[in-house]
Amino acid sequence: MVSSIRQPAIFPSIEIALNRLRQLNTQDIQSQWQQSGDTTVEDVFALQEVGWAIAPLNDRQHITWRKGYQTVWLYQSITVPNHLYGYPLLGLTLRLALTWWADDAQIYVDGTLAQSGDLFECLTRICLSECVTPGQTFQVAIRLISPGHDDGALVRSHLTYELPAHYPTPEPSFVADELTVLATLEPDSQMEIEQAIARLNWNSLKTPQINDNPQDPAQQIWEGLSAQTQLIPAVIHPFQQSLSELRRKLLSFSSALKQRQIQCVGHAHLDMAWLWPISDTWDAAERTFKSILNLQKDFPELTYTHSSPALFEWIENNRPELFQQIQQKVSEGSWTIDAGLWIEPEFNLISGESIVRQILYGQRYCQEKFGQISKVAWLPDSFGFCWQLPQILTQGGIETFATLKLSWNDTTEFPHQLFWWQSPDGSRILSIMLPPIGSDIDPVKMATQSKNWETSTGIANTLWLPGLGDHGGGPTQDMLEKYQRWERSPFFPTLKFTSPNKYINRLPLSSSPPLPIHRDELYLELHRGCYTTHADQKQNNRQCEDLLYQAEVFATIAYLTANVAYPKADIEIAWKALLFNQFHDILPGTSIPEVFVEANEGWKQVKKIGQRVLDESLDAIASTIQQPSPPHLDAKPLIVFNPLTWPRDAVITFDLSEIDPKKRHLDWIIYNSEGQTIPNQDAPELSNKKAPHQVSFLAANIPALGYQHYWIYRSEKPNDAPILSSYVLENKFIKASISPLTGQINSLIEKITQKEIFSAPGNQLQMFRDQSGYWDAWNIAADYEKHPLPQPELFSIVWHETGPIRQCIRTVYETESSTICQDYILEINTPFLIVKNHILWQEEKILLKVNFPLTTSSNTATYEIPFGAITRTTNPQTDGEKAQWEVPALRWADMGDKTFGVSILTQGKHGFDASPNHLRLTLLKAPIWPDPKADRGTHQFTYAIYPHPGTWKQARTVHHARELNIVPIARQVKGKTKTQQIRQFEDRSFLEIHNDNVILSAFKPAEDNPNGIILRCYEAHGEAANLSLKSSLGMPDSLDKHIYQTNLLEAPVENQQSAPIEPWQISTYRLNKERLDQ
Repeated sequence: MVSSIRQPAIFPSIEIALNRLRQLNTQDIQSQWQQSGDTTVEDVFALQEVGWAIAPLNDRQHITWRKGYQTVWLYQSITVPNHLYGYPLLGLTLRLALTWWADDAQIYVDGTLAQSGDLFECLTRICLSECVTPGQTFQVAIRLISPGHDDGALVRSHLTYELPAHYPTPEPSFVADELTVLATLEPDSQMEIEQAIARLNWNSLKTPQINDNPQDPAQQIWEGLSAQTQLIPAVIHPFQQSLSELRRKLLSFSSALKQRQIQCVGHAHLDMAWLWPISDTWDAAERTFKSILNLQKDFPELTYTHSSPALFEWIENNRPELFQQIQQKVSEGSWTIDAGLWIEPEFNLISGESIVRQILYGQRYCQEKFGQISKVAWLPDSFGFCWQLPQILTQGGIETFATLKLSWNDTTEFPHQLFWWQSPDGSRILSIMLPPIGSDIDPVKMATQSKNWETSTGIANTLWLPGLGDHGGGPTQDMLEKYQRWERSPFFPTLKFTSPNKYINRLPLSSSPPLPIHRDELYLELHRGCYTTHADQKQNNRQCEDLLYQAEVFATIAYLTANVAYPKADIEIAWKALLFNQFHDILPGTSIPEVFVEANEGWKQVKKIGQRVLDESLDAIASTIQQPSPPHLDAKPLIVFNPLTWPRDAVITFDLSEIDPKKRHLDWIIYNSEGQTIPNQDAPELSNKKAPHQVSFLAANIPALGYQHYWIYRSEKPNDAPILSSYVLENKFIKASISPLTGQINSLIEKITQKEIFSAPGNQLQMFRDQSGYWDAWNIAADYEKHPLPQPELFSIVWHETGPIRQCIRTVYETESSTICQDYILEINTPFLIVKNHILWQEEKILLKVNFPLTTSSNTATYEIPFGAITRTTNPQTDGEKAQWEVPALRWADMGDKTFGVSILTQGKHGFDASPNHLRLTLLKAPIWPDPKADRGTHQFTYAIYPHPGTWKQARTVHHARELNIVPIARQVKGKTKTQQIRQFEDRSFLEIHNDNVILSAFKPAEDNPNGIILRCYEAHGEAANLSLKSSLGMPDSLDKHIYQTNLLEAPVENQQSAPIEPWQISTYRLNKERLDQ
């Protein structure tokens, strides 16, 4: 990975001298630990006369032991010497500094537990004595348990002897750090530093003024002098006096250093879930917030920021007294809630509307509970950012985007630290690359960050985020004591605590040169497996997003047409559960198994609420619609609802379990609203008593966001199904030939152009060994293509359905461990070939992809992103382009030119790779950490192959991808129509958007007043549009004085009453319900 902190060059002679200075009061004790297996703390301290073996060090000077929650004890007896290389230690404060990599850590001093920690609270400085005496001994034992996924390690251990902070000249190691800071920030000072170091009284350290024998007369004389002057021996030592002179000589550089500022914000990154369950997050939040409040009593200068209103909502509901203290601190200004989004989500895999709701619920919570919305999108850890995010954030009242994740890139270094990030619509947001989170008060790293920041931005004012993180923690007392000590140093930039917003507002943005502008997505060159791992989470997310869209739309229509109360509280509960599960370690699939047990309960809650709201809303709407006369008295009425805002044809599969619960009738007649019979076919497996009892028929030209009437009646005449011999699927749009030997697509012809789309057999299942390394669930091995595995072997191929509505060929493949069933489905009046998958996946560290070798060749491919589309190269030239060898898409990817193309439409599958003549979709991964059984089990998902004349825009790929994901809803009409509420809906359509390039995203009551109705849409082709509507709900056909534009927080936008929708623009409109009731 590319480090975010690069140490500037310092003269080698200075480096040697600085290391020598540090040795005068610090001791590396890493090589002196004795090691044993698990035992009791009593035995550790009682049996030391037996002795243990010395723990070996690896080439990184770490003490390591094997992974899998294995326990190791480390022990050593520490005796205070008289001096270190001649520097006296009597009276100094002794601190033991430790850093570990362990699932659990316990540090005992003289048999008493002194400190505990874990993977994230992984460093400490323990005060062994505030005033040491030579010969004093401390017995230290450390009990460490290795992580389950990785070898454990004691990374470092050293002792530091410190002078009291009030002494004017600090101990040598502190001075060494001061000189390092000076050389880093003022490189021209290095000649004078070198000369000053040369004048130090090194010889005084070699005199017999001090030795290791406390009975030595010279030593007693020295200590007597110290006692008479009431000074620590080191203070009056000639070498310490020469350190004072060195600092005096270099004091002229202090003013230049003090003109710089390092502004600190206390911080504790707290993942909602990761290597701990969600339930543990609440405890971590409570512990962290209480710690900050307690520290602020002793360190009133401490400021603190936190994101994620979801955390604060839990604290409010479960720890109200703590929440009130936080509110008080926010009002005082010592806490800031930089929480513009509900949580810190994954941005590449969720819909644009989900990002809107992250902001809407997050900002409303901040406003209601803390009196202000957040101006900063604090997103340090999400795994890349979609290109439309600047527009979404700015429309949500956010002025600054902050992250640091791009510093993790594995190929290139992101070129900007402070820049304008511009969406395709032209919206810009100020963007800042944050310093590392989980940081200590480390003067050298802070100075290096300051230098790098100034080099990149020209600004000598940098930000630092002290505090333990990932699992909470925040700043510690030791960090704040070091802060105060360095605040007083003349050789360190001006230190102060601030808030993110204050820091950002004081940046000199108007100075020249102007900030760079980044006009692209922020692609993370790492964690490419997150598009695929834990496929169940991706599928649940897509299903829940689509369900809540439909539930909201039809609940709003029911509210407007049937006078049914809008279920705002239920909808909010469902949305917040969905938003929580979009967290950047849940949706990407990168957590421990317990997290997904909890997350799955969240998905169930969303589906339960969403389905209930949808069912009740459709029933309410249906009760107001007058039914046409039945063709037979016993015919059962159906209404088919179209949730999308354009007319469509669709094959409807209707569940007959209520009409014919005992499956007495296998054949049925379907009538349309004019009483005409329309073709239908039986479900394929009615002989199977456990199979659904279903019938399929074509619903033609279902009105836009409307409905169509049908009748179903039992038939005495069985439907005839043709007997087919060759494996060929064909309708008026496409013809597909399936190989009986391989199960692959030998030929796929688009019939309007008569063009063959595959240059070789299509739909090739490909498997690769995926040695993705440490970040197993997150990553895909960059060299996976060098490790191909045998393709799954075809086990069987059969005709599954052969009716007039739908044809289906079923293929079954087997590997040594897994079974893959693929149904090739071609439906009447549908221009794409559906591939429905049912997979029993039992592989380990295997990648499954499906390849589409194309006759079309293109140097670019286009992919759907939230609220838009992005074009990426298929012929990479730069290192940055080559790093994008696996890229995300929401629902579709397309490759073609102006005359012809091929779109791959997906349901919950997001990872693609491409070359000039192939598209390839990633289907499954099989990582073993942090979930050792991730993706093992059953998977059901669908994708589709859509060949088309013209461009993806002309072919309406955006529409077809939504049609694959959001199907019409067929409902049996129950009970009689409420004649007193009957309304005539023109053309049976509630709302139609005439613009092909404008897509409805939300239709719902306003958050602040149900009399306000919100309609949100976005321009999907990069072409301006004047919004054109047709509605039977009383909405105007175009924008007028009764409908005005708002931002995403539903507040009016100035001078936007009649503006057209610009290319790629997200537009939100508000109208009054009274207008619709007229």
